[in-house]
Amino acid sequence: MKCVAKKCGIRFQPPAIILIYDNETQGKSRQRIMPVRNFSKFSDCTRAAEQLKNNPRHKSYLEQVSLKQLEKLFVFLRGHLQGQSLAETMEQIQRETTIDPEEDLNKLDDKELAKRKSIMDELFEKNQKRKDDPSFVYDVEVEFPQDEQLLSCSWDTESADEF
Repeated sequence: MKCVAKKCGIRFQPPAIILIYDNETQGKSRQRIMPVRNFSKFSDCTRAAEQLKNNPRHKSYLEQVSLKQLEKLFVFLRGHLQGQSLAETMEQIQRETTIDPEEDLNKLDDKELAKRKSIMDELFEKNQKRKDDPSFVYDVEVEFPQDEQLLSCSWDTESADEF
């Protein structure tokens, strides 16, 4: 059965992931409710998302839904179970998914560092220009303005005379 995912959401009471998809063989739009069991306010959202995505009953339906999106839905559910409002949970997700340029990454533990690196990789992939992009320009040369302090360095001029 070929399914094309359209929307994915969460229901808080009773906890469930809801997927709206098109069934290509019948040409109909359908809704699938996948109950979330054994999930508490202390549960790991990444692990829960992986388990749901790899569940044999739901695997064919969730092929087109990214693991990040499922993880985000589980973060919303965990926030609801902890008593947070949707706005507070969204603010928490925003803080976790953005990189502070002033933050010292050397002080992070391995798990947090890997998370920050994956966020940076995702941002790089999103902003990367490929050859088939309409705004792609090959071999761009840019001249940067010279700083007065850099021009007055004596060690650089001496080494140029030796060669």
